[in-house]
Amino acid sequence: MAANQTLQRRQSQLTRGHLPSYAVWVVLAAAVILGAALSSLIGFSVVGWAVISAIVFVLAATLVTAVAEGERKAKDRLVTFLVYGAFLIALLPLVSVLWTVLERGVPGLSYNFLFTSMNGVTGAVDNQAVENGTPVLGGAYHAVLGTLQITLWATLISVPIGLLTAVYLVEYGAGKNLTKAITFFVDVMTGIPSIVAGLFAAALFALLFGPGTRTGFVAAVALSVLMIPVVVRSTEEMLKIVPNELREASYALGVRKWRTITNVVIPTAISGIASGVTLSIARVIGETAPILVTAGFASSINWNVFSGWMSTLPTFIYYQILTPTSPTAPDPSTQRAWAAALLLILMVMLLNLVARFVARMFAPKTSR
Repeated sequence: MAANQTLQRRQSQLTRGHLPSYAVWVVLAAAVILGAALSSLIGFSVVGWAVISAIVFVLAATLVTAVAEGERKAKDRLVTFLVYGAFLIALLPLVSVLWTVLERGVPGLSYNFLFTSMNGVTGAVDNQAVENGTPVLGGAYHAVLGTLQITLWATLISVPIGLLTAVYLVEYGAGKNLTKAITFFVDVMTGIPSIVAGLFAAALFALLFGPGTRTGFVAAVALSVLMIPVVVRSTEEMLKIVPNELREASYALGVRKWRTITNVVIPTAISGIASGVTLSIARVIGETAPILVTAGFASSINWNVFSGWMSTLPTFIYYQILTPTSPTAPDPSTQRAWAAALLLILMVMLLNLVARFVARMFAPKTSR
């Protein structure tokens, strides 16, 4: 009996001055109820309810902590709540965008939208769909193909140039003036507006093949101007973190430098390089301005990237919103635009998943 009393006395001494684990949740529940009451007094809204509840919770939880655990613990908990609050505030725009795109884009996703183009779709077709309540005709198949073709050619242009440039900067150009110049121009190219890249490509091909040259390949060149700095920077950083011991071990075995780079350095950094390439693709796949300047806009399917105008998902969205197929019935065009936006987000998410898979697959194997 005495032993139990002694144990209880010790436990009470250890837990004295500490809030129980459920105290924060009790304060949160009370703050939510009080926030709903205060919000109803000024006109209830979900946003106002959340803001008032958050303010009441932070103040009340800090005050309770100060009374029970002291000023020092209260300050620590206040900063903790502010950090969590900042995280939630930063998360709200992302959640809002995803929810809006899903809500408005999912109804427009259909077999017809994914596998038909806008060729032959006129304002009369949209008017008939609105009047009769029939499914909306016309889709973004041509824009999806254009997006994939232009992005593929931009990647084929950018990756070799960016990879070789990064190899030179890290492996061959240490301390040289040319290296400093390349680094400076890469930094400048990283911040140029996308429309400038489009004007550069349009002017270059107008000089070589005549004014008015607009093809998918011109757009790919414009996007490559935006991709190359990202590939160079990401690859350069990945190559820098490769341990020098690996290079020295290879040299000690008599392996030449170029073979050391291709067989030791690049395979070690390939996961980071793949992630950087995927990041650069995600950077340009949603560009609109350079595509409008260099590839124009088309409503039919174009399989030839070297001839004729092409459409991409961003330009498809742009024209569906700016110039609806039927000015008197813009709802079908708006539905197509939201569905195309959702499809573009899904493509970017798929690219990020592929980058993670490639990074994990090619990551160096470490022994336990």
